[in-house]
Amino acid sequence: MAPRLSPYVSLPGTAREALEFYRSVLGGQVSTTTFGEFGGAAQGADPDGVMHGQLDTPSGFTLMVSDAMAGTSSATGGNVALCLFGDDLEQLRGFFTGLAEGGEVTTPLQAQVWGDQYGALTDRFGVDWMVNASAPA
Repeated sequence: MAPRLSPYVSLPGTAREALEFYRSVLGGQVSTTTFGEFGGAAQGADPDGVMHGQLDTPSGFTLMVSDAMAGTSSATGGNVALCLFGDDLEQLRGFFTGLAEGGEVTTPLQAQVWGDQYGALTDRFGVDWMVNASAPA
């Protein structure tokens, strides 16, 4: 397999809920492994917590999510945003609307000076997203 790059989001005990939310918006299949399945509970982790969760979508996205282990940071926001982009405005608008549910839109999805439709938001889990739909050629 060729190398791939995928975002990996660490959350404070909400990984399972977040994965289901992202699946409801983006589609696809979720797989999870708990800390208990690999002995992580012995190290202070919640045995039912998500040690590794992965969403693989029909659009080819892979998003990985886990619950933060005891003693590690689950800070969200800051210098990283997940960016969805392409040329299917209606599909991207649907993703934007779905991800914004329960979150905060920081830039409405609308035409920008560079000609594309762009918007930004922070979802209900504190994860920053950008959506950009390319202008028709």
